[in-house]
Amino acid sequence: MDSDPPFRQTYKTLFDKTSEETCNEVVTVEECELPLVDLGRLNLDESEMEECKREIAIASQEWGFFQVINHGISRDILEKLREEQVKVFRQPFDTKSKKERFPAGSYRWGTPSATCLKQLSWSEAFHIPMTDISDSGAFSSLSSTMEQFATTVAGLAKKLAGILAEKLGQKTTFFEENCLPSACYLRMNRYPPCPFSLEVHGLMPHTDSDFLTILHQDEVGGLQLVKDEKWISVKPNPEALIINIGDLFQAWSNDVYKSVQHRVVTNPTMERFSTAYFFCPSYDTVIQNSEPSIYRKFSFREYRQQVQEDVQKLGHKVGLPRFLLSH
Repeated sequence: MDSDPPFRQTYKTLFDKTSEETCNEVVTVEECELPLVDLGRLNLDESEMEECKREIAIASQEWGFFQVINHGISRDILEKLREEQVKVFRQPFDTKSKKERFPAGSYRWGTPSATCLKQLSWSEAFHIPMTDISDSGAFSSLSSTMEQFATTVAGLAKKLAGILAEKLGQKTTFFEENCLPSACYLRMNRYPPCPFSLEVHGLMPHTDSDFLTILHQDEVGGLQLVKDEKWISVKPNPEALIINIGDLFQAWSNDVYKSVQHRVVTNPTMERFSTAYFFCPSYDTVIQNSEPSIYRKFSFREYRQQVQEDVQKLGHKVGLPRFLLSH
């Protein structure tokens, strides 16, 4: 399909090198359902509300991932977003990669820093800062749907972050003050069918460098995460949004909440779509917590710079271990 990025040609040397060295091994990964939280209970009596908050905190401690229903984002908006997203990705690759067609740096694909197939992500994405959504002529019909989705999902992120802070006995105003719309962004993802699905990830294993991520995915599946030191596959739920804890929340909570490794596996015959909202602070925000702290205090800018440096030098992110006080 001429809308697909030229993965094979661009990363030819990596494929050639791998075919000489490896034999494919099929690893079976168990499928499971993430903890499911009905946010409608936050509007019921106090005991229901407190139980709902407790479930959110427990899932964030034990899994680092959970899914929510009755989240306030209508099925209509989610379906419209998917339709418009498909249209944008269906455009020819040459159109998508033109700098003048889309805001500079918004269209991304593959992994430019990859030195082996394990570091390659067989996917394409539009990375859209919240500030670009309303005035992004390039996305025209998608803009209004994206704006509706982003505004609602931003409110949901603040609500969940506030609950998690409250359960730590921390100030819930921290997020209102530091996680402004100008710091957050959406990423629309497409994972094309991949004929090398045993060797290549759709998205390589990683943790998220934010406070929270909210994900809407289709029913194809492919998201996997680490639980009890083994990979498990997340069963798609069309009614739910997936929430995961990012590195900053793990550091801010002093390791109470867990930012866990996750990845997307490729599918040999089906494409997969998802949209993620990243709840981030401004670059100057300092991440610190009460003593005794596991991590030294650091700014989000410093964290991002360290991650980029490690990716360039090592081909992968190191993340929080770089900021341990005992490091």
